[in-house]
Amino acid sequence: MAKTGDSSRAVTAPALSSLDFALDRASPVPLYYQLAQQLEAAIEHGVLAPGNLLGNEIDLSVRLGLSRPTVRQAIQSLVDKGLLVRRRGVGTQVVHSQVKRPLELSSLFDDLEEAGQGPATRVVRNEGVAASADVAAALGVAEGSEVTRLERLRSTHGQPVAFLCNYLPSGLLDLGTNRLESTGLYRMMRSAGITLHSARQTIGARSATAEEARLLDERAGSALLTMQRTAYDDTGRPVEYGTHIYRASRYAFDFQLLVRP
Repeated sequence: MAKTGDSSRAVTAPALSSLDFALDRASPVPLYYQLAQQLEAAIEHGVLAPGNLLGNEIDLSVRLGLSRPTVRQAIQSLVDKGLLVRRRGVGTQVVHSQVKRPLELSSLFDDLEEAGQGPATRVVRNEGVAASADVAAALGVAEGSEVTRLERLRSTHGQPVAFLCNYLPSGLLDLGTNRLESTGLYRMMRSAGITLHSARQTIGARSATAEEARLLDERAGSALLTMQRTAYDDTGRPVEYGTHIYRASRYAFDFQLLVRP
């Protein structure tokens, strides 16, 4: 790989194009992940230093023979890990060579248990399904490939609180229904040696459908909180994509907000 020289200078598109990338198109490892790993290695070894710019995504995609969405996904994965940041009017910039993030991931099961709410779980669905386009994009797998779909109803003190739908890469870990009904999904991941590192999460709100209202013991049209989350392990691999709904009358989200450096 070429040296960038003075780390205070932005890396231009030609300088970035001088980096050597080895992408194995026959590998089962997604191309975006291969590219992300090699960009991360360049950051970790100081070839791309804090303050350097990555240049143009289109130029990089043409040079490597990759689609622009593939390149964008690779860069976004490093944004998620805290190695890059997108700055308006500046571009994508290297932030730091070491990841230090104040983000803490927890499951609803852990949150309720810590609050003394005695969580209970009923598994509604636990089976392999073909990945839809949005699930495939979130998990970094091919559309139509098999993933595991979990549907669980989470309750406290005999009252439903949330309906959880999660998708996981096939074969990631043993997802026995009995164990899923006695503990949290993230706790199972930790027990299997999977280290959760970060997540992208979107919170919203909408009205309950008749079926959702039935599951959650609410009236049709009642307010629901919604959450979509993609969780990543410490290698940057997506390990879980969740779409959850919560009873707004019984649950709220509490955030600690930090100023970006």
